[in-house]
Amino acid sequence: MAFESLTEKLQNVFKALRGKGRLSEEDVKTALKEVKMALLEADVNFKVVKQFINSVTERAVGQDVLDGINPGQMVIKIVNEEMTRLMGDEVTELSFRPGKELTIYMLCGLQGAGKTTAAAKIASRLKLKSKKTLLVACDIYRPAAIEQLKRNGEKVETEVFSMGTDVKPSVIAKSAVEYALKNNFNVVILDTAGRLHVDEDMMNELVDIKNTVDVHETLLVVDAMTGQDAVNVASEFNDKIGLDGVILSKADGDTRGGAALSVKAVTGKPIIFVSNGEKLDQIEPFYPDRMANRILGMGDVLSLIEKAEQANADRDAEKDKQMVSRLKKGKFDFNDYLESMTAMRKMGGLSSILSMMPGMGGKALDGLDTEESQIKLKRTEAIVLSMTPAERENPKLMNPQRKFRIAKGAGLDIAEVNRFIKQFEQSQKMMKQLPSMMGGRFGKKGKFPF
Repeated sequence: MAFESLTEKLQNVFKALRGKGRLSEEDVKTALKEVKMALLEADVNFKVVKQFINSVTERAVGQDVLDGINPGQMVIKIVNEEMTRLMGDEVTELSFRPGKELTIYMLCGLQGAGKTTAAAKIASRLKLKSKKTLLVACDIYRPAAIEQLKRNGEKVETEVFSMGTDVKPSVIAKSAVEYALKNNFNVVILDTAGRLHVDEDMMNELVDIKNTVDVHETLLVVDAMTGQDAVNVASEFNDKIGLDGVILSKADGDTRGGAALSVKAVTGKPIIFVSNGEKLDQIEPFYPDRMANRILGMGDVLSLIEKAEQANADRDAEKDKQMVSRLKKGKFDFNDYLESMTAMRKMGGLSSILSMMPGMGGKALDGLDTEESQIKLKRTEAIVLSMTPAERENPKLMNPQRKFRIAKGAGLDIAEVNRFIKQFEQSQKMMKQLPSMMGGRFGKKGKFPF
C-alpha cells in the first residue's frame, strides 16, 4: 500500500498524543519533532517540512488547544488541516475550452514515468464525459511507445493518430490537430517523448510543439516512487516550459509520500490525477483532503463509496433489491458470494478496499492481495462454480457425496472443500447479524452495499 511507512509512523505519534489526558507545550513539540522526522524519511522536501512544522506548532501550542477538552485530537486535527493545505485546499480538475473549441493537452515527463499509460487513462475518463478524444503518438524515439499507445487506445476504444518515427513531433502534433478539427474531436492528447534525465533537447522539442499548436494545458507525469526527485523534475519542467498540473503515477507502489506532499508547495502547480495501477481505469482525481486522511490513517470513505458506485454502475437494479431483501432476512448463498467477489475485484481487491477504511493500513494489510491469496480466492471460486445451481442457492443441501463431487469438479482435495464450506457457514452467521448491527440503515435505497 502507498504511504504505509509514513502512515504507520504518524499513527504511532498520534497514539501517544491520544494517550495523554493533558498536553504541555513540550509534549506537542516532542510529538511534532517525531512528525518532522517521519516526513523527512518519507522524502518530503526539507523546506516544505520546515514550513509545515512551523505552521502546525504555531497553531498547536495555543492555550485554546492545550486547555481544550481533548487536546490530543485537536493537534491531530491541525496536522490534518495543514497537510491538506500543503497539497492544495481544493480539487483541481482538467479544464476545457469553451463550446465546441478543440482542447489540447500535452503530456510530458521523464522516460518510464508512465506518460503513455496516463494518456490512455485520461482518454478513458474523458469518454465518461462524452468527449471524443484523439490520442497522438509524438514519441518518435521509441517505436514501442507508439505500439503501446495503439494497444491502449484499442482497449479504451479511443482513436490513435500516428505518423511513425521519421516525422518531427511538432509536425505530428500539427497534423493531428488538423485531423481532429476535420473529424469533430473534442480533445487531443499529445503523448510526448521522455529522456532518462532533463536535457535541453527534450525541452526544446516540447517548446517547439507548444509554439506549433495551441496547447491548452501542459501536464507533467511524475513517478510517485521517486519521491523528492519527482519534485525536482517538476520544478525543472515548470521553469523551462511552464506547467498547468501534475499527474502522480505509480502511487500504488512503494510510495514514501514525498512527491504528493511536496509538489504543490514547491512548484505552485496542483496534482490533478493520481494513477494507482496498470489497469486503464485505475486513475482518480486528486483530493488533497482525502489524501491527507489516508496518509494520517483516517481512511478515505468517500473514495471507497465512489469506487463502489463505479464498480456497480452496470449492475441490475432489480438484482440489487433482491439481494438487499435476502440479506435483511439473513440469507446469503453461494451466488451472493460470487457476486461479492466480482465486485471486490472491480474495486481493486481487498487491500484496496480496506486501505480506505479508518484505522486500516500498514502491516494490517500485509499479504491480503499477494499472489498466494489470489490463488486461494480462485480456488474458492472454482469450488462454487463446480456446484449445481440448486446447491449454490441452498447451502444446506451439502452432504459428503455432493462435497466429493464438487472437489473432483474443482480439481481440489476434499479437505479444502470442507474448509471453505465451514468458513462460508461462519460468514452466513455474520451476515444474519449485519442488519441489526447497522441499526436499520442497511440497504436503505435498495442498493447492495459492497
